[in-house]
Amino acid sequence: MDLRQRLEGAVVLAPMTRGGNLPYRRLCAELGARVLMGEMTVARRLKQRRRGEFALIRRAPDEPFFGVQLAGTDPDEMGWAAMLVESRGADFVDVNFGCPIDHFTRKGMGAALGRQPKRIRRIVEGMKRAVSAVPVTAKIRLGWNDGDRNYLDQARAAVDGGADAVIVHGRTRDARYRQSADWDAIGEVAAALPVPVVGNGDLLFPHEIAAARARSGCTGVMAGRGALIKPWLFKEASDGYWDISPEERLAIYRRYVDLAREHWGEDEHGLTRVREFVAWHLGFWCRYAPRRADGTWPGMQTRESAGTARSPLEGLLARGDEATLQWLTDRLVGRLDIDPAGAPAPTAEPGGPADRDEATEG
Repeated sequence: MDLRQRLEGAVVLAPMTRGGNLPYRRLCAELGARVLMGEMTVARRLKQRRRGEFALIRRAPDEPFFGVQLAGTDPDEMGWAAMLVESRGADFVDVNFGCPIDHFTRKGMGAALGRQPKRIRRIVEGMKRAVSAVPVTAKIRLGWNDGDRNYLDQARAAVDGGADAVIVHGRTRDARYRQSADWDAIGEVAAALPVPVVGNGDLLFPHEIAAARARSGCTGVMAGRGALIKPWLFKEASDGYWDISPEERLAIYRRYVDLAREHWGEDEHGLTRVREFVAWHLGFWCRYAPRRADGTWPGMQTRESAGTARSPLEGLLARGDEATLQWLTDRLVGRLDIDPAGAPAPTAEPGGPADRDEATEG
């Protein structure tokens, strides 16, 4: 099966810092994801033999089609890293030309490279020369800001360098995650390129996936925050909307705990890692809201009130305050019963959704 066949109609799990950890990818695969990407990995850190960076390129044995996203600025270094991840079992290698985080753009990586299409071409060329069998893809944003929306130049440069597919996040770097994705612009890229194009942005419900593909003509789509909020999005993409009960949600969260304990271990150090990641994921899981009673749908950019919950357990799972998240973490990791009557009183939430979103998708 070639890359286009793999991507045709797929909902790809986006490369996400922390969110793309191996146990979460396994959970998404169990729920129907068939193309998955690990966390953004810095090529130079791999060359420095940093243990933590090598953990990011590890593939789970049950992942059906696994990609590693690399970040860097030097074509030779990126080529070396691409050859390494190919040897470690990756099915494809992606290049990060879209990360908006200041720490990386100040070093010339991520979205900073989107301002230099010629460098995009050289980096992709270097990676294509280095790998022997796996495809190389490129993930871009629409541009640096609304005054510099050079997405067609970026996409064409990637293809000129040999990219086998292009992934388009439908926002500029300055927009971060605070504006709605521009699927018309994504469609322009899909119409202009001879290779598969995957569109990315604001997909939370299955009807949105179908509408985005129809509007843009993309081969497939990519889900980042949507997959963090509701990992069963992949199941919905094939089976239709799931009016999931809070009990069913808890079963999925408990399955993640099982996978995380298997991955990080049952000793004190391992369980500390499990608690850390479960608490982090709960900060996204609490944002899930079902279809409203009037038939309308919640949006990615808004938070529904927990006061609209249909049961005490659903209301509890919608709470995002620190006390509740810590209590739920302890109950889930400890494999204990969760009774809403025993939950702590709500406290002020430490930050809005956008604050969490900034450090996720590459």
